[in-house]
Amino acid sequence: MIRRKQALAITAVIAALSLTAACGDKGDDAKGGSGSAAEFNAATKGVVNPSDKKGGELKLWSPQDVDYLDPARAYYGFVWNMHRLFVRQLLAYDSKPGEAGTKLVPDLAEALPVLSNDGKTYTLKLKDGVKFEDGTPITSKDVKYGIERVFAQDVLSGGPTYLIDLLDQGQKYPGPYKDTDPNKMGLKSVETPDDKTIVFNLASANSDFSYLLAMPSSSPVPQGKDTGATYTNKPVASGPYKVESFSAGKGATFVRNENWDPKTDTIRKGLPDKVSFTVTTNADDMDARLLSGDIDLAVDGTGLQQAAKNKVLKDENLKKNADNPFTGYIRYFAFPQTVAPFDNIECRKAVIYAADPKSLQTARGGPTSGDLGANMLPPGIPGSDKSFDPFGLTKGEPQIDKAKAALAACGKPEGFETTIAVRNNRAPEVKTAESLQAALDKVGIKAKIDQYDGKLSSSTIGSPENVKKKGYGIIVMGWGADYNSGSGFLQPLVDGSFILPNGNNNYTEVNDPEINGLFDKAANAATPEAAAPFYTDINKKVMEKALYLPINFDKAFVYRNPRLTNVYFNDSMGKIDLATVGVEK
Repeated sequence: MIRRKQALAITAVIAALSLTAACGDKGDDAKGGSGSAAEFNAATKGVVNPSDKKGGELKLWSPQDVDYLDPARAYYGFVWNMHRLFVRQLLAYDSKPGEAGTKLVPDLAEALPVLSNDGKTYTLKLKDGVKFEDGTPITSKDVKYGIERVFAQDVLSGGPTYLIDLLDQGQKYPGPYKDTDPNKMGLKSVETPDDKTIVFNLASANSDFSYLLAMPSSSPVPQGKDTGATYTNKPVASGPYKVESFSAGKGATFVRNENWDPKTDTIRKGLPDKVSFTVTTNADDMDARLLSGDIDLAVDGTGLQQAAKNKVLKDENLKKNADNPFTGYIRYFAFPQTVAPFDNIECRKAVIYAADPKSLQTARGGPTSGDLGANMLPPGIPGSDKSFDPFGLTKGEPQIDKAKAALAACGKPEGFETTIAVRNNRAPEVKTAESLQAALDKVGIKAKIDQYDGKLSSSTIGSPENVKKKGYGIIVMGWGADYNSGSGFLQPLVDGSFILPNGNNNYTEVNDPEINGLFDKAANAATPEAAAPFYTDINKKVMEKALYLPINFDKAFVYRNPRLTNVYFNDSMGKIDLATVGVEK
């Protein structure tokens, strides 16, 4: 079973934006020479305030604590961004703005994987001079051990388990803590013929495997320093910073790792002397500190609260230090086919046509909350097409005549009754449910809203049995990709093999052999680029079935302290890239 991101998680990807020179290019002067001036949305287009100046303290705050610092267990999107400060993987997303930030480049590895055996074998060699924080050389066995830890779900639950799905291959490997191999290296599908070489043997070709090697869960871990469940309190660093202190619910402090060699690292700059992370229970106070310059960045990346956003929008001096990037999420309504009358496609179409897209956007916070949704594959993911709008949703208005015609076609000309399920701890979601409720009422569809405890999503809307029992005909939710691929986004939502009895994300319970088969064809493609057309086709077939009503391609309204240097949004995360950011003292 594959574990999914919680609401704030994201290996998220955002729209491809115009690209300027990467930060810190050789030959730049103290300010970098080729960056963008501070202006609204500048960091979504290029590098703002480029500089190679070292020193100072980068002050990060968040209303949400980290889930885990242990790279095997982390799943929050903003925590994956923080991991770029202190752990490295074989591959990583490039530290560049725009679409270039979604490309994989070598990190610990000398080069991208060499594929053989019809795409089933991946071979990589480690760079010379890569070390842990204690000066010990990082070997291929450390990488393998870090991956083996993911298999110990009884001890290290919480993170993504894609590696288990692809590498176990019937071995039922229990993880290193129960490994009977004398060297605790018993995972048979991964070989380490020498200290610099690691070989992954897949059961079948998978064009997305390289993305998994860029996740924090593929970070090296020294076996002798592994403390199991408590490793999260002080994971061993391989990046430019190491964990000096961590206190759950309060924050963490990162200081320089003197054994990090920048000559081996083309991803990270390691500019600040210190990085502090503070957890707050008062988001409005955090916003006030941010606007006053007391702190540098709200690292969770969800953006300013409404009061602070309104203040920034009215003040041009503040607004020039703000950005409104795509987050890589889609906000949507799903129609479970097991709940009548949504087993009828025409009844589903009636809801889609009756909805008021502009009102739904307003309910989420207006245009700065995101662009009107058109389909279920967000901009920036290979295979996406933002212009694909089969239901005319980007017109921004309800289509009453089409809704009534669809009701007649589904045998419910006077309308019907249904229930909308929505998390009670997500105010924008509740407002969108209320907007849809009002729009549906105009064509005779009477929708009751059931607000459930958001902490219980997995057992409430994630239980197909409970969805049917409660009569949830419409479910409000949001989703972001674990990695920059159509499978990373769409497969948990629409592949029939991903339907689970609990923790389910395929809320519509679509199990279409043609759609499932397209995922198989995409996995067998030679490259991610070759797989992209299959995801285009999947998106079209899903939309043709009228299983979803997209609300918007999500955006956040983010303010950055003007003293930050090398500021840009990395499209692989939809957040300001911590790998290169610095501060002016």
